[in-house]
Amino acid sequence: MAEAKLASIQRHHTLQQLAWDEINEPGAYVEVATGTLYRVPKEGLLVGASPLIRKQSTVESPFIQVSKNPFVLELEARMICAEHNIQPNF
Repeated sequence: MAEAKLASIQRHHTLQQLAWDEINEPGAYVEVATGTLYRVPKEGLLVGASPLIRKQSTVESPFIQVSKNPFVLELEARMICAEHNIQPNF
């Protein structure tokens, strides 16, 4: 019973919105406007290295971190999007 209550609390927390250049930790991120999933591994954030991930766009759209695990299952990421009224496009 306590485990179910904890899972319910964790599921309904507010997800922080970030700009692309504010992403500074590994995880799975969804672009709010497009529903596109970006998987950002720790290697993609190494300081001084060539960026592994680049995003260029004329339109700025916020991102939400759906998981600290960049390799989260698609189904789990979709469920988190659905709980936060974001249309997944993956």
